[in-house]
Amino acid sequence: MTKADIVEQIYEQVGFSKKESAELVEKVFEAIKETLATGEKVKISGFGNFIVRNKNSRKGRNPQTGQEILLAARKVLTFKPSLVLKNQLNEEPPETAGISRPDGVDLSP
Repeated sequence: MTKADIVEQIYEQVGFSKKESAELVEKVFEAIKETLATGEKVKISGFGNFIVRNKNSRKGRNPQTGQEILLAARKVLTFKPSLVLKNQLNEEPPETAGISRPDGVDLSP
C-alpha cells in the first residue's frame, strides 16, 4: 500500500476531497516523523509502536575484501505490532475453513 492508496481510501470512505485527504495524510505522517525525530515513541492503539533506538558503533567486515571496518553509531527505527494486529494477521483465512492438516488437526473455526 502506498501513500496514494491511503489517500484514495480516505477519499472513498470518509468523503473528504482528494486534496483534503492528501493534506490529512501528509499532516499525520509529518507529525509522526517530527515525534520520532525528537526520540519519542509513537504508539498507535490497535496497530503498534514505532520506537527509535540507538545502536552503538561496532566492528564490521567488508564482505568483498574481508577488511575489518568500524561501523558508526546510528539511530534505527523499529516497529512492534500490537497484540490486536498480530492476532488479526494470524486469523484463519476463509479458504482454509473445514480443511484438516496432515496431522489430523481440524482448521475450521
